Amino acid sequence: MSLSLSILLTIALAPLAGAILAGFFGKVIGRAGAHSATILGVAIACGLSFYVLYQLVWGGAANFNQDVYTWFEIGRFHASVGFMVDRLTAMMMVVVTFVSLLVHLYTIGYMADDPGYQRFFSYISLFTFSMLMLVMSNNFMQLFFGWEAVGLVSYLLIGFWYKRPTAIFANLKAFLVNRVGDFGFLLGISAVLYFLGTLDYQTAFDHAPTLVGKTLQITQNHAWDAATVIGICLFIGAMGKSAQVPLHVWLPDSMEGPTPISALIHAATMVTAGIFMVARMSPIFELSETALSFILVIGSTTAFFTGLIGIVQNDIKRVIAYSTLSQLGYMTVALGVSAYSGAVFHLMTHAFFKALLFLGAGSVIMGMHHEQDMRYMGGLRKYMPVTWITMWIGSLALAGTPFFSGFYSKDAIIEAVGESHRWGATYAHWCVLGGVFVTSLYSFRLLYMTFHGKERFTVEHKAHGHHGHDAHADHHDDAHDDHGHGTPGVLEHAPHESPWVVTVPLVLLSIPSILVGLFTVKPMLFDGWFGKAIQVKEENNVLGELAHEFHGAVAAGLHGFTQAPFWIAFAGFAVATYVYLFNPSVADKAKNALKPVYELLNHKYWIDELYFAVFAKGGVKLGEGLSKVGDQAIIDGALVNGSAGLVQRIAGGARRLQSGFLFHYAFAMILGLILLLGGYWLIGQ
Repeated sequence: MSLSLSILLTIALAPLAGAILAGFFGKVIGRAGAHSATILGVAIACGLSFYVLYQLVWGGAANFNQDVYTWFEIGRFHASVGFMVDRLTAMMMVVVTFVSLLVHLYTIGYMADDPGYQRFFSYISLFTFSMLMLVMSNNFMQLFFGWEAVGLVSYLLIGFWYKRPTAIFANLKAFLVNRVGDFGFLLGISAVLYFLGTLDYQTAFDHAPTLVGKTLQITQNHAWDAATVIGICLFIGAMGKSAQVPLHVWLPDSMEGPTPISALIHAATMVTAGIFMVARMSPIFELSETALSFILVIGSTTAFFTGLIGIVQNDIKRVIAYSTLSQLGYMTVALGVSAYSGAVFHLMTHAFFKALLFLGAGSVIMGMHHEQDMRYMGGLRKYMPVTWITMWIGSLALAGTPFFSGFYSKDAIIEAVGESHRWGATYAHWCVLGGVFVTSLYSFRLLYMTFHGKERFTVEHKAHGHHGHDAHADHHDDAHDDHGHGTPGVLEHAPHESPWVVTVPLVLLSIPSILVGLFTVKPMLFDGWFGKAIQVKEENNVLGELAHEFHGAVAAGLHGFTQAPFWIAFAGFAVATYVYLFNPSVADKAKNALKPVYELLNHKYWIDELYFAVFAKGGVKLGEGLSKVGDQAIIDGALVNGSAGLVQRIAGGARRLQSGFLFHYAFAMILGLILLLGGYWLIGQ
């Protein structure tokens, strides 16, 4: 049995159709028409994605790899639009469309009063199409199309409230930082074409062993291994898209966009595109130990050091944003030790519980009338019970609590790193263990500051009736700030639970946040579930070594209570409980005692300032220099004004010769005749 091309085309194009309807005909079909069209398109894609996954896993369907049409052909090179659908692709399709569908439903409540309602639905549906084109691609050219398309839609969504200067700054920052990564990505694709002579995945993977022994002369005295060059360049693209140090600076600022896109793009899908890409390219990356060590060190640095920043954040969305950076680091670490299945498994589990946390944070923001600062929250569990319980579930999964989905994926990565002998593995192991404590600390800090303890807000007056999502009616106003209206901590109405279109997606995301790891850990990690989609050399197969110690999901969960990661996470829980629940004054004392450390984390290691001073200001100064020297002095001064001045001076001199007196002209004729005769005489001599 084979998969149908028509089904795959429907999956890809249904969200695009919804985006076109909502975007171009939004005023005609209205708000209800816009959300109905986009939700229907994504629902069709989601249902068919589940069907494709079912057919591949239980229906006996063969993997699909077919070109739809030829994009262009130049000599012996050609690029096509086509689909490669195997279990890796199908799993990504299900994650993307399921999370997207819930985000679409959630958006009905969250963006209810926003004037850009139709435009927002068009954008998120267009994003879903772009992400599907990326993951379903069977060639590098289409991959690059999807790669750039998700970046473009991310830019549009981060700057959705385009009259706010902070939003415009954030989307420009995201766009420019990703351009750096994408330049490396494009070089990597070019190197694939140069060495392997093809842009087709399967052909490139089949010919990948021919890279062994090939070199590229980049510097004069050193020839670089071809597989290393390709691997590092492709991964630089992933560093931008998946926000790895030092190209991570755009993701926290992307929280300027509406909360639904934080869940969809910056937690569950787009930022995991880099992880998916490296896993898909495993036949190439396995040829370079240097590239994998580079990935390992970058990922472990991101996992630990960006997580530390989350401890000092007070904006509820930014805490979760730094958590996302840290968890992407864990996925990258798994790639670096050749545990590609572990990376993709954590990608899947993380998509559910991180989308849950972001949407839960959005629910809190709605209930608090758009206050995002956790210092002005507290005691919300009695006002928002559904949000409270679901965010506890998401946080327990994030912290790696045994039997929750995050436990199975994160602990597998930690054990895989411990099993690896690759250069950088020891450093990485300490980083991921330290990251366990940090993750637990900021997760429970968020819960306690938001839902527990005393209320740190006041209510001006309590109103009955409309509890709604006075959502973002003011977001189009330049003066509006997402951190609340008026005085911080002073609310016009009492906090309230969010409407069902917000809480239902929270409940639905809670289910896989608890259960998906329990049921999928064995096949995905240890039974070769991905088949030939992921290829690992025998000597690099760390998950294969761990398989000998795996005796079932329940046994692994029980065993987890005796392992170091659990007790490290428990230490983080204990510290957070003592400091933020029972003795909040300790936090201020620790902040004052560790002032240099606090300043380091609060300024995010001054990386933003460094980039601004060197690249932003440096670019401005370079532009000013080129303007003054190149434009004003050379082009305007020498070429334009200079040539005009030269003509004017020549003309002025010539004008003096035209006096109008007859004797001047007679004198000039005689002088000319003398010179002419003198010339002839000299020639004759």
